[in-house]
Amino acid sequence: MFFLLFAAVAGFGQPDMVAPFKACNLHGSCTIYDYKNQKWMMSDPADAEIASLPASTFKIINLLIALESGVVKDENEVVKWPGATDTTRYGYRPEIYRDMTVKEAFEVSAVWVFLDMANKIGRERYHHYLSECNYGNADLSESGPDFWNLGPLAISPHNQVEFLVKMHEDKLPFSKRTLDIVKRVMVTEQKEDYTLRSKTGWTRENGMDSGWWVGYVERGDNLYFFTTRITKKRSEVNPNFGNCRKEITKNILRQLKAID
Repeated sequence: MFFLLFAAVAGFGQPDMVAPFKACNLHGSCTIYDYKNQKWMMSDPADAEIASLPASTFKIINLLIALESGVVKDENEVVKWPGATDTTRYGYRPEIYRDMTVKEAFEVSAVWVFLDMANKIGRERYHHYLSECNYGNADLSESGPDFWNLGPLAISPHNQVEFLVKMHEDKLPFSKRTLDIVKRVMVTEQKEDYTLRSKTGWTRENGMDSGWWVGYVERGDNLYFFTTRITKKRSEVNPNFGNCRKEITKNILRQLKAID
């Protein structure tokens, strides 16, 4: 069991985890696990336990399953553009409608590539791995192919961090090769003093926008695992919504001196 310590506002040796949300005028929570000190920090402990659709953060476990199942060989495999997709459902992003490697698809969050993987993986294998990984509620009753964006599948910010810790420790039901590939693909920022691995996500449910940023920072002899989820009504205009997922998290990570 992890030692729990909740820190919502600035205190002795603790970051101010509330002010960044106020600066962005958004609701949500940031959950951080200081690996070396076995310390949890949560801006809103109640929100950290509320499960919701994982959106594109699901691409982490999706790629793990695809690799382990042999659906794709490695991150350099080229996936052929099928020539059509439902742009009304997923939005028109012309830059992603082309042949691309698995690594590129992960980086640009190309929905069509992961839908192709999902069709090949099949629900039975998904159910097996989601259950074995204790990933959210493992509810795959949504009939559509993109069950991570629509339907009842849900995971909490706390559970997201727990999953990432297990991935780092190679304690998931995947080979070391599979885990190493996904860890490489997740590298978002490589600096001299630290490495940041992450994935964003954004979906819409019940009239709300829900934005995620999940990942972890390796710095020196420590790691900082994080999950930030922000929400707003779809009717509310906030052009910084997408950027704020990262701005909020990086503000807190800088206070912890995890990043520069």
